[in-house]
Amino acid sequence: MVVSLLRWYNGRLAARPLLTQSITTAVLFATGDITAQQLVDRRGLEKHDFARTGRMALYGGGTFEPLALPLFLLRARKKVMKFANVTPTVIFGPAATTWFNFLARRVTFTNKRVETLARVFIDQSVFAPTMIGVFLSSMATMEGASAKERLEKTWWPALRTNWMVWPFVQTINFAFLPLQYRVLFANVISIGWNSYLSWINSK
Repeated sequence: MVVSLLRWYNGRLAARPLLTQSITTAVLFATGDITAQQLVDRRGLEKHDFARTGRMALYGGGTFEPLALPLFLLRARKKVMKFANVTPTVIFGPAATTWFNFLARRVTFTNKRVETLARVFIDQSVFAPTMIGVFLSSMATMEGASAKERLEKTWWPALRTNWMVWPFVQTINFAFLPLQYRVLFANVISIGWNSYLSWINSK
């Protein structure tokens, strides 16, 4: 059963890598929110905020062309909330896929330990701060709240917590996982992380 599932997933990755990893990310982002609402907040089914779960899934999934990530990072610095025909609510899956591909192509060293450390450093100094900010501002925008206030209140605490977890996760990811499985590995670990993000975003 597990072998057949992995074979099927590998087939989807080979045929439609961006779409497959985007859908996977959307499902796991939603799972993280469900975990936060049911295991942390203990809301129960009747009080479950399905719109909140939907927002998390939208943020996690979506598709756009690989060149959209640099454009997004540039415009995010200018606080532009839309680019092309894609809103930041469908970001993380395709962005992570594009980012991991970029690191694999551009950050290379003969010494594999140096290569891993360099990738982790760049990931945690560029991608993590940016995407946490995008997540918080996107959620606030979809909720009709102030993105600026949300960022001022929660961005730095979320980033500090990120640095307590993700450098270790990404070291394992970059050192031992093949490129095609790195988004999946990060997404599985992210079930707990997304629960935290969903929880801190709701405060």
